Amino acid sequence: MVNPLRLPLPGLVMRLAVAFSFVYPAVSAYFDPYAWIGYFPGFLLTLAGGHDLVLLHAWGLFEIALALWVLFGTRVYVPAIIMALALVAVVVANPDQFPILFRDLSIALAAISLALVNKKKHGG
Repeated sequence: MVNPLRLPLPGLVMRLAVAFSFVYPAVSAYFDPYAWIGYFPGFLLTLAGGHDLVLLHAWGLFEIALALWVLFGTRVYVPAIIMALALVAVVVANPDQFPILFRDLSIALAAISLALVNKKKHGG
């Protein structure tokens, strides 16, 4: 386990930025699920078989787990890449919402940057 407060400041800021972008939607979805459920592609909602809220909150737990891994874990290459892929997937699955989701691409690039910095440091 890593103490994030002992990280160099640029690394800490990058980890906080990426982690926050995953914690906020999970927490917000708990309080206002219908503001977030529409970002799931229709086929996933169909697979959920009417259990849309279960899918949403399971995804939220996954997001929080990734955020905690990035903040406190070692080998953050893996969660950072998963985060980047998830963010790009949200944008690709919702092209009509690009005026809102364009920011996700910037966060995905930050996650990739975090992954690359940590791949060099920790060997992947």
